[in-house]
Amino acid sequence: MRIDIEWLGEMLQRDLDPEQLAEQLTLGGLEVESVRLAETEGAPAVDGIVLDFDITPNRGDCFSVLGVAREVSALNGTRMEALEVPQVPASVEDTFPVTLAAPAACPRFAGRVIRNIKPDCRSPKWLRLRLERAGLRALHPVVDVTNYVMLELGQPLHGYDLHALSEGISVRFAEDGEPLMLLDGNRVDLQSDVLVIADESGAIGLAGIMGGQGTAVSESTRDVFLESAFFSPDSIAGRPRRFGLHTDASLRFERGVDPVHQGRAIERATELLLDIAGGQPGPLVEKVATTELPERKPVSLRLQRLNAILGTNLEPGEVEAQLGLLHIAATRGQDGWSVVPPDFRFDLEIEEDLVEEIGRMTGYDNIPEVAEQSPQHVGRATEKRLSEDRIADTLCSRGYSEVVTYGFVDRELADAVNPGADHVSLTNPLSQEMGVMRHSLWPGLLLAAQHNRSRQQPRVRLFEIGTQFGRGTNGVRECRVLAGLAIGAYRPEHWEGGARDVDFFDVKADVEAVLALAGRAGDIEFQPADHPALAGGQSARLTLADDAVGWLGAVHPRLQGRMGWKRPAILFAMQLDRSARARIPRYREYSKFPSLRRDIAAVVDEDVSADRLLRCVRSAAGDVLHDVTIFDIYRGTGIDSGRKSVALGLILQDRSRTLTDAEADRIVASTTRQLERELKAAIRE
Repeated sequence: MRIDIEWLGEMLQRDLDPEQLAEQLTLGGLEVESVRLAETEGAPAVDGIVLDFDITPNRGDCFSVLGVAREVSALNGTRMEALEVPQVPASVEDTFPVTLAAPAACPRFAGRVIRNIKPDCRSPKWLRLRLERAGLRALHPVVDVTNYVMLELGQPLHGYDLHALSEGISVRFAEDGEPLMLLDGNRVDLQSDVLVIADESGAIGLAGIMGGQGTAVSESTRDVFLESAFFSPDSIAGRPRRFGLHTDASLRFERGVDPVHQGRAIERATELLLDIAGGQPGPLVEKVATTELPERKPVSLRLQRLNAILGTNLEPGEVEAQLGLLHIAATRGQDGWSVVPPDFRFDLEIEEDLVEEIGRMTGYDNIPEVAEQSPQHVGRATEKRLSEDRIADTLCSRGYSEVVTYGFVDRELADAVNPGADHVSLTNPLSQEMGVMRHSLWPGLLLAAQHNRSRQQPRVRLFEIGTQFGRGTNGVRECRVLAGLAIGAYRPEHWEGGARDVDFFDVKADVEAVLALAGRAGDIEFQPADHPALAGGQSARLTLADDAVGWLGAVHPRLQGRMGWKRPAILFAMQLDRSARARIPRYREYSKFPSLRRDIAAVVDEDVSADRLLRCVRSAAGDVLHDVTIFDIYRGTGIDSGRKSVALGLILQDRSRTLTDAEADRIVASTTRQLERELKAAIRE
């Protein structure tokens, strides 16, 4: 925001030193980015100096000369009294009917008819200079006056050509698909959550954002209807971005304007317009839904808490004086105050907000440095749960890079990954590409990988540990998840050659390495299953004790095409609340007795997985089975179509004695019978 220092000094009735004022305001919490000569019509104005402010979104009260003037007065130890604006007496009885059809969104609406303004007049030079110094162009006396009052008092206004209005004005929500031609010449189709100003012909303006072209004032306008309204921040927030708009009015309404003084803004605008263009004003008419106006609830402020946070020893009288400078009403109680913030301060809601105000008024440089004393609570270390740091370290050691993606994703991409999911939509999204909370971490990983691939990164390994969101019986359900993506070569380019693309089994090994940290690698089952984001026949559901905990598989060709990839990509995801549960390590000495090895060649159906085969062997062999491995798979001559021969090496070892060959043979025989019974296996001799 930009403010003419001459205008500010005029309101304060004092001369201001620009550099000193900028330093004072910055120390007081209103950052001044620059102090510079004003530019008027492209050239510097020697007699004009402006301050450029970077005002934080919570300080909507400072988007005006009046708001900054209040701050300057308070920082100088004086209280600026309410700005008095004289009431303009009506010279005609004409009014225009207004209906508040959405009182919760617009609980106050002030309006006035002004007839017979001079159509050929022009705003005076002083007004045009002040607008230009603030970054606005002078257009028409009615528009210039409404812009001037907005900059001065912080209340946006709008002027209509009275003869372009039909019947009466209604403040209501739009109908889905309702069209509106805006002042900038763009046509928009509205949705039912957009607040509009309408007459009998339909919507004539986006409430709090921009007026419509059909009712705009022009050089032929003689009769005007002035509007000054309070729109709740919730009813305006997010709508300007939806239509690609960012106006001075929406900037203020989204942050909250004073809900009381709409009539004062109309009186000030009337006074200026009559001086510039003449005319005959009608009576000021206000429509108010009293029960829907914002209620400033009392906030408790404790003296002990205040001094504890700031590290000060402020006395009650000092605190009350500083609150008074800020127009904050305080009633003293036993251990502090019951505080009622002023109507124009939407940012004061909790005790800490008030502590911050006292800190600003005291001066941050005047707050002593005090060493903080606070109890330290030692965290709990447990071996029953695998830490996220160990998971991250393991994946990094296997060539992955950790990423942190947005918790909000594009609905279209979210639907492509999880079709039919009940996504949690945002009421006020930052952009259309961040409209829903992520139901999966995969959309963020896909976009991150796409970003890297488009910058000629041939080998991408990414993982993220984050929260995904879904609908639950008691509202939004959060779930901590580990997810990853791999695309490109299996390993970096090497002189030994052997370059190939990463595949399902490479990433499966990475997943098993994570589970091995928790001692759960032998518990996980990879069951063939279909997922809409994964390629058919190349995807598996991860289960632990018949409990689904995640997915692993190649990216579906549909998503591959969407990302613009020609090489295969592999995705995985695991719910950490289940898969990160760790077994307590049990240590035991190595056996002093020799081991025996027996090999088995089992012919099984093609759809029998290696995991299922190994589980069957472990179950049959019992505790003496020290290890089992698959060392060969054969298909071809001598093996029926649809079958495969899997060679298994069984390492047998007892901890209390040496196994005999006869005992080993009995264990192998028992194992082969189990394979034949459960998997219909045929043992090759």
